[in-house]
Amino acid sequence: MVLLFRNAGVGNPRSEVFTSIAPISDLPSPFGDLGCSLSDSELRETAYEIFVGACRSSARKALPCAPKAERSLSLSLQTSSSSSPSSPQKSLTWSAASKMKAAFGFGSSSKGSPSEESKKPITVGELVRIQMGISEEADSRIQRALLRFAAGQHERPFEFMVLPLELLQQFKASDFHDPQEYEGWQERNLKLLEAGLLLHPLHPLPKGNPASQGLHQILRGASERLLDTGRNSESMQVLRSAVTSLAYRSYDGSAPERCHWADGYPLNFQLYQMLLEACFDRKEKTLIIEEVDEVIELIKKTWVVLGLNQMLHNLCFSWVVFNRFIVTGQVESNLLFSADNQLAEVAKDVKAAKDPAYAKILSTILGWAEKQLLTYHDTFHPGNICLMQSIVSLGVSAAKILAEDISREFRRRRKERMEKADQSRRASKNHPNPIPVLSILAKDISDLAFKEKELFSPLLKKWHPLAAGVAVATLHACYGNEFKQFISGVSELTLDAVQVLKSADKLEKDLVQIVVEDSADSEDGGKMIIREMPPYEAESAIANLTRTWIKTKVDRFRQQNDRSLQQEDWNPRSNKENFASSAEKVMCIADETFNAFFQLPIPMHSALLPDLMTALDRSLQQYIFNAISGCGTRNTYIPTMPALTRCTTKSKLHGVWKKRDKSQISPQKKSQVGTLNGGDSRLAELCVRINTLHHVQIELEALEKRIVSYFRNAESAHVDIVNGFQNKFELSLSACQEGIQQLFEATAYKLVFHDLSHVLWDGLYVGEAASSRIEPFRKELHTNLNLIFTTVHNRVRNRLITAIMKASFDGFLLVLLAGGPSRAFCLHDSQIIEDDFAILKDIYMSHGEGLPKELVDKAANPVRSVLPLFHCHTETLIEQFRRSTLETYGSSAISSFSLPPTSGHWNPTEPNTILRVLCYRNDEVASKFLKRTYNLPKKL
Repeated sequence: MVLLFRNAGVGNPRSEVFTSIAPISDLPSPFGDLGCSLSDSELRETAYEIFVGACRSSARKALPCAPKAERSLSLSLQTSSSSSPSSPQKSLTWSAASKMKAAFGFGSSSKGSPSEESKKPITVGELVRIQMGISEEADSRIQRALLRFAAGQHERPFEFMVLPLELLQQFKASDFHDPQEYEGWQERNLKLLEAGLLLHPLHPLPKGNPASQGLHQILRGASERLLDTGRNSESMQVLRSAVTSLAYRSYDGSAPERCHWADGYPLNFQLYQMLLEACFDRKEKTLIIEEVDEVIELIKKTWVVLGLNQMLHNLCFSWVVFNRFIVTGQVESNLLFSADNQLAEVAKDVKAAKDPAYAKILSTILGWAEKQLLTYHDTFHPGNICLMQSIVSLGVSAAKILAEDISREFRRRRKERMEKADQSRRASKNHPNPIPVLSILAKDISDLAFKEKELFSPLLKKWHPLAAGVAVATLHACYGNEFKQFISGVSELTLDAVQVLKSADKLEKDLVQIVVEDSADSEDGGKMIIREMPPYEAESAIANLTRTWIKTKVDRFRQQNDRSLQQEDWNPRSNKENFASSAEKVMCIADETFNAFFQLPIPMHSALLPDLMTALDRSLQQYIFNAISGCGTRNTYIPTMPALTRCTTKSKLHGVWKKRDKSQISPQKKSQVGTLNGGDSRLAELCVRINTLHHVQIELEALEKRIVSYFRNAESAHVDIVNGFQNKFELSLSACQEGIQQLFEATAYKLVFHDLSHVLWDGLYVGEAASSRIEPFRKELHTNLNLIFTTVHNRVRNRLITAIMKASFDGFLLVLLAGGPSRAFCLHDSQIIEDDFAILKDIYMSHGEGLPKELVDKAANPVRSVLPLFHCHTETLIEQFRRSTLETYGSSAISSFSLPPTSGHWNPTEPNTILRVLCYRNDEVASKFLKRTYNLPKKL
């Protein structure tokens, strides 16, 4: 504690007392009002009770093996040489003055000190009692209560005791002189419970806490009627339950290390202040008692109850000493010196200065110092001039901790500029587009900076080589404080926000340029000053706000897309071009979004355009994915090929075929053909989806061109950037192309294998080939092609018809080579098959304008290459099969009875293709060969 204070002068046992500065009324307490009308005397008595309990608990811990009689540690005037060093009955000797007292520079206390009032030595605890004005009767009462508590709690630590609750339990009205005294005593303890547990708890109370509500009710009842504190009384049991529940709370619900009833701010500081006041002489109020070291040592033992530490002790002691200087007429300079020194200790913990007590105490000290220094010509004179240095030091110390700037001129100019800016803002309200106040302020500060540079800096350079730089850095900080407050409240991109940000950016560039020019002759070129000017980062803020704007727009875009798709019915009559109405809305919103983006008054369109394009590109891609979702693919509709069988003899097959009707065949449609959404997708809806994706593709390509046009007209456009524009809707355009192709295939194979399954897969060549030919399939296909011709956009129509053509050719081959045991072909059926395929080809060349002959012929090649196999005799087919198998798989393939695998690509020289022709050949030779070679059954 010695190092906290410095001597007022060398060789002077007492410092000089100066004439008082202009008197002021007592400073208001920075701790505020407790809200429960606890008087200073009541707080002082409570603080003493905590002091006694804490010292007892500490002494008991220090002497764990001492007999109970020795551990009573009464705070009476008796002394014991065997007492613990921390015990409050440690005797006081006056032969050597306190180290702290010597550090203050004070001499011995004047008459009336405790040592002069008593003939024998007294304990530190007794001294504290006398200093705090506690009667011996009250002291005796607290001693008895603590002894009873210690006996009943098996030496439970004091920090686990809610002292007012235990005192209420220990004493009755008979323990006091009169009922009024007991009533006041009970009321004080109840108010302490209210202050510590309800009004100022360490941990905030959750709303609707039942314990707090219960305590409120008890306190309300006690205000009307004296509380029955008997051990078995219901009211006392309810009170104990509520108090215990509230005092033993923690932040995270874990078991607390101690109870909390007096450690909430500001109750703990007010109680601690009462204890620290005991360090001052009761009669000579500007003097510190000789025994201050011992007293402080014991007072610190209350930290565990009050929730304090060395940092908060330093802060509170600074205030107590400073406040003593004020209330004693501001004449004792040593008090001011010691308060300043104590603040130096507080400054060491400046990083932890987030506690509310810091700001309130230091602001009070700083405010007082500023008032004295504002009119220093009137405040100071030869009689008190030495106080000025202490006041300046005190104010600077407080300001540094609070990170305050105490420059009067700086604040005056700042206030003038803000008032001028506010006047300009009020005047601009009459204009159609009023200018934001911070934009006006930025312009005024820029003008002020240039005026400073041109008019004042040349003169000030005589005293400071970088006068303009220092002034500019000050102005930069001035505007920066206002700008940071503004930017912290900006959450979206508005015209005012952008205008302020651009004004701040321009101001900062102007100020930096002034610094650079002013520092041209310096060694570092002004880098040191620029480093002291934290950048406003206005461009970064604009970019971040724009990204937020983009995210908001894109999120709304996605939501609109989802809603549009949910409401979409894919009706071809939605518009003349037969595409979905949702596509029109989606592309319209996308165009409006880009238009709005380029209307933003920002200086970085080129830098942020990729962000917007990428986000919208992904959203459009998702729209496209959703548009084709559930439509299936080529493989969704291709039927599963049945297992290979061999045909029965011709005579038997006739009887079988005659008995098979459509009721027997139709189940194959459900078992073999893939279905989609219950089979309820219609051809017209698929055509609308194709048109929709084609429309989106065309609009995306047009939008890319419009974006370049928007870019050229934007505020931040540069010719070289516009000409080098390379952003494309890569994801969505690619999704359109792939989606259209997927829809082509899905539509084609759905039409052929699902919608027309009854006339192709379930009808063509079932039974006798001559009686179930291609004509029913041709008619229904023709009808559907008419629908496609009138529905699908002409730029994609032929591509869809081409896909249907390929699907029908695949279906034709699948009927011939994998049609199942319901089909069988004789040699003379080959011409029928040739004629039917010619009819099928003719559909695509003769329908409307038709497809180019070269395209049809190319698609027909797989079928045309296989059809000659149906003209071959069975023996020839068997020989070709053997030769092909031998060439492909070797001699072991035939002898091992393993069927050649199905490749899925039919080829007249491929073993599996030839084998399938044999399987569907209706003659005895083929049947016997298949029975002998592969043991194929005649039916499934």
